[in-house]
Amino acid sequence: MDYFDPFEKKTGVKNDLKGKYSLEWVENCFCIGDDSQKTDLISSGVSHLGSSFSNKKFFLIFLFLMFFFVIIFSRLINLQLLQGEYYRERAENNRQRILPVESERGLIYDRNGKQLVQNIPNFSLAVIPQDLPREEKDLSLVIDKLSELTNLSREDFAQIIDKYKDYNTESIVIVEDIDYEAALKIEVAAADLPGIYVQRGSKRFYLTKNEENISESNFSEEMNNSNSFSHVLGYIGKLSAEELKNLYTKGYLPSDSIGKTGVEKIYEEYLRGVYGKKIIEVNSIGKEQNVLAEEAPVSGDHIKLTIDFEMQSNLEKIIKDKLAVYGKKRASAIAMNPKNGEILALVSYPGFDNNDFSGGIDYKTYQKYINDENNPLFNRAIGGNFPSGSVIKPVMATAALQEKIIDSQTSFLSSGGLQVGDWFFPDWLAGGHGNTNVRQSLANSVNTFYYYIGGGYGNFKGLGVFKIDEYLSLFGFSQKTGIDLPAENEGFIPTPEWKKRVKNERWYVGDTYNLSIGQGDLLVTPLQIANMTSIIANNGTFYKPHVLYSILDSENNFEDFFEKEIVKENFLDSYNLSIVRAGMKDCVEYGSCRLLNNLKFNVAGKTGTAQWSNSHDTHAWFTSFAPVEDPQIVVTIMVEEGGEGSSVAAPIAYEFYKTLKM
Repeated sequence: MDYFDPFEKKTGVKNDLKGKYSLEWVENCFCIGDDSQKTDLISSGVSHLGSSFSNKKFFLIFLFLMFFFVIIFSRLINLQLLQGEYYRERAENNRQRILPVESERGLIYDRNGKQLVQNIPNFSLAVIPQDLPREEKDLSLVIDKLSELTNLSREDFAQIIDKYKDYNTESIVIVEDIDYEAALKIEVAAADLPGIYVQRGSKRFYLTKNEENISESNFSEEMNNSNSFSHVLGYIGKLSAEELKNLYTKGYLPSDSIGKTGVEKIYEEYLRGVYGKKIIEVNSIGKEQNVLAEEAPVSGDHIKLTIDFEMQSNLEKIIKDKLAVYGKKRASAIAMNPKNGEILALVSYPGFDNNDFSGGIDYKTYQKYINDENNPLFNRAIGGNFPSGSVIKPVMATAALQEKIIDSQTSFLSSGGLQVGDWFFPDWLAGGHGNTNVRQSLANSVNTFYYYIGGGYGNFKGLGVFKIDEYLSLFGFSQKTGIDLPAENEGFIPTPEWKKRVKNERWYVGDTYNLSIGQGDLLVTPLQIANMTSIIANNGTFYKPHVLYSILDSENNFEDFFEKEIVKENFLDSYNLSIVRAGMKDCVEYGSCRLLNNLKFNVAGKTGTAQWSNSHDTHAWFTSFAPVEDPQIVVTIMVEEGGEGSSVAAPIAYEFYKTLKM
């Protein structure tokens, strides 16, 4: 049977394959060239099957598929390996919550073990923002219910949530220190409110009487009638936005409290402890169903202070009573151990009730404090800058002896003052004190003597301003003592350069005279005067003042005692200091401090009266140490606008010394 061959019929070329293969169709190839070239190709017996799918197109498709699979594979790696933990945590957070378990804050005791603070259980209303309804309508219902239960306005709630918007998964306290009855009502109502729960915790209560244990049921105004420890203990308060930003990575939470002032602030890291945590399973509205795991908190360490409760309380009461008699409002006092720098009592009067700040202070009470002209929140004992008056004269006497411009027998005639040109620099006693040596100058606070040794007169060359500044600095003036309490001030020593720069005036000999008796621009703190007195009392050792006695480990019952710190020693001649001590003892025996001469032990002291205004009374100073033979205590008193140191400040010290057993 013959087959029809379209190729043979069309071209006239015999197909040699005929009979071998059955060809039902032939597709002409697209050949490059003219018809004769095509005919030649055909006549050669070669046939072509054409296609538009080139190698290049195949390669591009291959690249596209590879790129597609690389993207998918990369995404899988990112989700499973790189961000697997993140998404796992998000998934777990849909059913689990990690709640903080607050640690018990460490307690504070006086040097004899008397408890000064207590942690009182309390309740707070808290919210976890991520559990709040997303729908505006549902969220409004929650806010309305909260407002009904707590008197918290819609605006207040929105403000709190906005404040902590970056801490969406954390527990945020929105109402603090709820009473027990209110907490029960909220606990019941919160069962149907997503994201809302009652948080159990504690607040700080500062003990001011002899009660060792104070419960929530016996809070009373009677407990708040003493403020003598307020500036020492300080108080705790809520973290500020800046504090939270800096401390969040260290374990602090958005609604945490932190020490704001006093010992609470300085020793925060010891007192705080370490928070625990509780992992719970929650339902669809964030309510606890089961406890999956729990890590117990570690209580904070306890702090024992160098402060003696009885000394502190007695000193405050004496100041309070005396100021009432004098008609004065402000004073400060420090008692310290000259052998090691321990602060035995530190009173800044008036004080404040630090319980007002515990758990959050209300606006009205806070305004009362900040608008009080006597500034009760200010720790004037370590932060107040005052002209020293004559209590600075022991430094001047020591400097003159050290520089050998005088000796124990050198004397100058005090006839009422010195005349320099048109200026007269007076003694406090009209007519003067007669011939005066260094001991007599301290006993009777003779200004003329210090004019001589400070600025010189006639043919006698005094210390001069630069030597005076040098010795004031040696005794710690114009620098912080380093006491472990916040807000200490460094005081100020005037210099010729400062006066030229600030006042555009040259330094005159009269400026040196004023500096020599503690007047003019010299500023000191009561703590610096107490520290100066300690250096003289202990024969020349500068101890760093401190209020920490020891730290008690709450877990291991181990007590770590504070090691006394010597700032400098042996920088003054012992014999010269003995002359100054003798002059201060003379002050009590027959001079301006003689009120203290009838105590059971010997006291050495120095009075001071500092003028600072033409329209206000002078500041009254008194500083002292006892017993003279072996000093155990330094007492420094400063009454603002008190008048004469001998008649106002010294009597306070006298009454305080009478309470001591030495």
